Amino acid sequence: MKKVAVERSLQNVKDYLTQSGYQVEALEDKRYQLDSFDAVVVSGQDTNFLGMQETWVKKSVISAHGRTAEEVKKELDQRIMS
Repeated sequence: MKKVAVERSLQNVKDYLTQSGYQVEALEDKRYQLDSFDAVVVSGQDTNFLGMQETWVKKSVISAHGRTAEEVKKELDQRIMS
């Protein structure tokens, strides 16, 4: 099962991904444990989501800004499966 961290404000995305078989956890609770996730979904509202000027994340970071939950899942599927 793919494990994804999602910002709390994206409840619709969290619900959809959970129903689609993803293991979803709140990003705010896991900010410093990103290595345990396959990807991270952010709202796109805060470009500095980890509280640092420069952050090197080796996982896929997907912005949900302006996207439906279905579009976010489609991009997750493409990035994680590639």
